[in-house]
Amino acid sequence: MKLAVPDMISNSYFPAIAAIELGCFKREGLDVELELIFPVDKSYAALRDGTVDFVGGSAHSALAAFPRWQGAKLLCAQGQGMYWFLVMHKDFGAKRGDLSVVKGRSIGAAPWVEMGLRRLLIEAGIDLARDEVKIAPVPGAQGAGVNFGVTAAKALEERKIDGFWANGMGTEVAVQRGVGTVVLDVRRGDGPKPCFNYTMASIAASDGLIERSPETAAAAVRAMVKTHAALKQHVALATEIGRKLFPPSEAELIAELIRRDLPYYDASISREFVTGMNQFSRDIGILKGDVPYEGVVASQFSPLWTGA
Repeated sequence: MKLAVPDMISNSYFPAIAAIELGCFKREGLDVELELIFPVDKSYAALRDGTVDFVGGSAHSALAAFPRWQGAKLLCAQGQGMYWFLVMHKDFGAKRGDLSVVKGRSIGAAPWVEMGLRRLLIEAGIDLARDEVKIAPVPGAQGAGVNFGVTAAKALEERKIDGFWANGMGTEVAVQRGVGTVVLDVRRGDGPKPCFNYTMASIAASDGLIERSPETAAAAVRAMVKTHAALKQHVALATEIGRKLFPPSEAELIAELIRRDLPYYDASISREFVTGMNQFSRDIGILKGDVPYEGVVASQFSPLWTGA
């Protein structure tokens, strides 16, 4: 079986990666291999086309390949809350939470990821046209196997962009290199309140797999719950995985990033979250009308989320 993620050298989808590397899928009877497919809409297209079995990506992005959630469901969360950071070049002297710094600036963001930033800025009173905010892909980030956040940090350092909206790894690299300042960390309370529920890192499967083999879907959920538990108990496991899969410098950063993320490691998907994500999806024009909770989430597996 194959699990697609749109980014690898990152903390964003690390639980999915760790579930493979720690043998959690295998112990649940699933032989799962990782496939990097960037950007995230292509990961979901692969799920739709049957070339992968699971996607570990941003939840709202399923709508790229499954309009109105027809044909796919979320099985569980990899982590709670929208997990991207707004980082601006240090020369701008940006203060935490002060979004006026984006006016007249160019900000790099991946396809479908950028939707979260666009809506957040609008909710915060920024008019993207009037305030001349340019949000576009990061130069050089389209290559296969390229990590988006680390590439964004490099582009910021080279002044190809004024800021970026990306994962915690890219953020940490930019901060440690002394070129970036964190303006927003949504997971930890920055930005307008609704933006926490715009999206989350989730695990999705097709309706076909769920109907054909519910035991496979259940096994995937159990594997994620056990991965969360393993990382909470021994966060140093993240370093071991990083040393196997990441470049040396990022491998030494990953355990600290995962330690910060542990409070958000909860496999559950709440009705409040789905309501918030649906509203966000309507606001940005990728969803028309409403879809009930059970149309988005494979709620029959919810008893497995607690690991009880």
